[in-house]
Amino acid sequence: MIRMLLRVLGDQYAQPMRRTVALMTTTAIAEGLSYALLVPVLRALFGGNPADAWPWLIVFGAAVALYAALRYRSDLSGFRVGTTLLRGMYHRLGDHLARLPIGWYSAGRVGEVSVMASRGLLQAMGVAAHLLAPFITACVTPLTIVAVMLAVNWQMGLAALIAAPIIAAIQILTARSMAATDADSAERDHEATGRVIEYLQAQPVLRAGGRTVERFRLLDDALHELQRSSRRTVLSALPGAVGLTLTVQTMFTVLLVLGAYLALGGNIGAAEVLAILVLAARCADPLLSLTDIGGKLRGARSELARLDTVLRTKPLPEPREPIQPQRHDLEFESVTFRHGDHTVIDNVSLSVPQGTRLAVVGPSGAGKSTVLQLLARFYDVNAGSVRVGGVDVRAINTETLMAQIAIVFQDVYLFDGTIEDNVRLGRPDAGEAEVRAAATAARLDEVIERLPGGWATNVGEAGTRLSGGERQRVSIARALLKNAPVVLLDEVTSALDPVNEAAVHDGIERLMAGRTVVMVAHRLRTVQRADRIAFLDRGRIVEEGDHDELLRRSGRYAAFWKMSLTPAASE
Repeated sequence: MIRMLLRVLGDQYAQPMRRTVALMTTTAIAEGLSYALLVPVLRALFGGNPADAWPWLIVFGAAVALYAALRYRSDLSGFRVGTTLLRGMYHRLGDHLARLPIGWYSAGRVGEVSVMASRGLLQAMGVAAHLLAPFITACVTPLTIVAVMLAVNWQMGLAALIAAPIIAAIQILTARSMAATDADSAERDHEATGRVIEYLQAQPVLRAGGRTVERFRLLDDALHELQRSSRRTVLSALPGAVGLTLTVQTMFTVLLVLGAYLALGGNIGAAEVLAILVLAARCADPLLSLTDIGGKLRGARSELARLDTVLRTKPLPEPREPIQPQRHDLEFESVTFRHGDHTVIDNVSLSVPQGTRLAVVGPSGAGKSTVLQLLARFYDVNAGSVRVGGVDVRAINTETLMAQIAIVFQDVYLFDGTIEDNVRLGRPDAGEAEVRAAATAARLDEVIERLPGGWATNVGEAGTRLSGGERQRVSIARALLKNAPVVLLDEVTSALDPVNEAAVHDGIERLMAGRTVVMVAHRLRTVQRADRIAFLDRGRIVEEGDHDELLRRSGRYAAFWKMSLTPAASE
């Protein structure tokens, strides 16, 4: 557990963690040794002159005060380290996630990372603040007390020591038996959480379709499975808890009987027997807490394992000697890209001279959006090369590459904040006049004027308080403010109403002016003004040319164009 925690933390935080563990271990030993002073105290109290106990009581009080000071320091260190680790791990996880390829983010993995970044990370990093000190105390303090027992009377100390391997075996067996149930419980928990979110998000559709009862049944099934899994977890933990309790009680009973036998035989005094029984009783509390602490540590260890798996995922490699592109032309040279066993792009070659526009069209699933993602290096190609300004994107530093490119997606994501905050993401250091000019060029000013809060209007999580067209205008204003020489457009008008489509087209035209552009579109009328059009099908370019040239060929593009002019296609 500690080794995994130190590996996940990395070298930067490992040393403070080691110091905290050492301090907590010293505190646990000091606690056990302070109880050793009960032996001379009880000897004096049961001796001929009870007043002789006063010096020992003073020493005992000083030892308890020293232990209290150490406990304060160790607990404070645990909280400080835990807080520092939590903040540091948020930064480390965020930086690592930002470097992972986009293909890593499957639908299931996004939910997993969401849970990990919230509850999971809190649980894992809470080990230092809340679990480490009790766990070390439960392990070290009883062993220290047993060492004191051995010093007082080796027979009774040995009897207490015999319980140590039994308790360790119980903990190991309990952890092994609960490993499967813990994993099943975590899976059921994620499934139930997903069902709850799905049920809430699908309310409009469910109510319109009158299928609320059915959805309740699906949610109930997931919650019942979670309940059954929780019951199995409790039942799996029960033998360990009962076994630990019986072992501790048996140890105490054996010590009581052995102490009485030795005292009656004159081999030990009554004061020593009483002191050892008091020490044994003090051992019981931390030992019995091992069941609860063990369960929490297993949960934290599972989260640490998931966090470790994510942090071990290799990001896209950065060049050792990055090259700065001097031009803004784009080129695919014999590019092949596979996603799993599926070939998405198959030996594609194309070029986009600086300042020109390339439109990529084709049926759904042809690989059009993948072309844009490869240009932005969201993935690395399996064969061939993608170049920006004549430089392979793998030889360009990520920050440099992203500074060269502005991307406008079909599905715009806005962060929970004001409209101005979201526009400024394009260039945070831009002046107010530049932000206002970008908004005007994107026709976002029309939206701002009719909103009560104006620029200070909060867009809500993911921009839910704005319509799709309004979100697109924010996205275009953001791209205009960035003022990058290369623009990538992905189906930006495919789901807009006529009014917003006209406004977005106006903003897009301003964004494309004088820049190198690659656009993907389903509505073919939006690509007529492109300098060149590439028709993509099953990952291959089957036709390439300008609009008029491709119509004259009467090939795949011409057929698509005719379909786009029919009433059904234009609706």
